[in-house]
Amino acid sequence: MSPQPDLAQAVSAVLRDTARLHAELPPAQVGQIVKAAQAMTDAMRGGHKVIWFGNGGSATQSQHMAGEFVGRFCRERRSLPSISLTENMASITAIGNDYSYEQLFSRQLEGLGQRGDVAVGLSTSGNSSNVLKALEKAKELGIVRIGLTGGTGGKMAGLCDILICVPSTATARVQEVHLTIGHILCGLVEDALVPT
Repeated sequence: MSPQPDLAQAVSAVLRDTARLHAELPPAQVGQIVKAAQAMTDAMRGGHKVIWFGNGGSATQSQHMAGEFVGRFCRERRSLPSISLTENMASITAIGNDYSYEQLFSRQLEGLGQRGDVAVGLSTSGNSSNVLKALEKAKELGIVRIGLTGGTGGKMAGLCDILICVPSTATARVQEVHLTIGHILCGLVEDALVPT
């Protein structure tokens, strides 16, 4: 059965849009990706870790990227220290119940983060209140703050040491590019830390 022409065109339009966002990511943002990879590499070389957090699709991407470091990405190597603050359901529900959803990540970061770590907050809008609170807490703790966002960066723009901003306000498209950026970061860090 042949696909209906209008549906096929819609699919092609989405594929073209996401391909364009990938291929035309501004050079300034490519430079921010390089800076983020260097910050992660420096942290891990110094015995520190990378901590990821976000909501919804960004929560699963946080778990995905932490898993790439702890497991492996492309090369056989030792496990690298990385965690996602979206993984512990007991902590998430307790903090949400006893404090507030806004403190979901900042409370965990207060207990798990240390000076020299890297915190990576993901928010497609740049305005997720619990991500913003965690970035504020990271500053207090002396943790390097990396943001992955979309559009113009929202409120995250003023809270990050390194901001990687996908020039789109379509949540799905931003998340697709964030996944690619996460994989690029994993590859760059792995290559830097694993001798050839």
